[in-house]
Amino acid sequence: MTATQVSARELFRAAYENRYTWDADFPGYTADVTYEHDGQVIHGRAKVGSDMKAEVLDVADEAAQKAIHGQLWETAIHRVRRDFEAVHGENTFSYGETDETGAVEIIIGGKGEGDRYQLRNNEVCMVHRHIHGVVVTIYTHSSHQTPEGYLSHRYDSVYHDPKTGAQKGEKSDFEDSYTPVGKYQILSERIIHNPESDRSDRFTFSNIQLLS
Repeated sequence: MTATQVSARELFRAAYENRYTWDADFPGYTADVTYEHDGQVIHGRAKVGSDMKAEVLDVADEAAQKAIHGQLWETAIHRVRRDFEAVHGENTFSYGETDETGAVEIIIGGKGEGDRYQLRNNEVCMVHRHIHGVVVTIYTHSSHQTPEGYLSHRYDSVYHDPKTGAQKGEKSDFEDSYTPVGKYQILSERIIHNPESDRSDRFTFSNIQLLS
């Protein structure tokens, strides 16, 4: 008897639904924030609302405020629980290659034509997506496990021009740490290292409290 192969769509959907997200009751939170950049240490306050909108308070430097806000926003949008069919209903899925690590390539057609992913251990370990006029490629090297799904721990990202293939900006290495607050996992530290220029930024979020 031969086992029926799981369809590429089903395999991708299982990994998609295995990501850690916040539920509909997520109340938002406040935190103290420390941003370390170019030898400077900047302190402030951060707030993410139940609507996922981020605010940065008590930070006068505009560039620092923008950098902190960008990380809060980017983190929050990945915690939004979005129905698989709403996001991927117009895509088709087919199998590509399996690499030496066991990562299975999923090739997207339809609305997301040109995008591709790799899956390993019911997790998305590589994303190659066309978004806002660029191609972003993200490789995830390790993850945090929670009863509600996985969170990326160490990963890298790089952008390319979709027409020429030329790299846009530097490759970035990320390391994220989370802390449980109530029933939610909240980002407590993000370190971003650019190996080409050997520069690092560190965002630390402490005294995290859920909004009532």
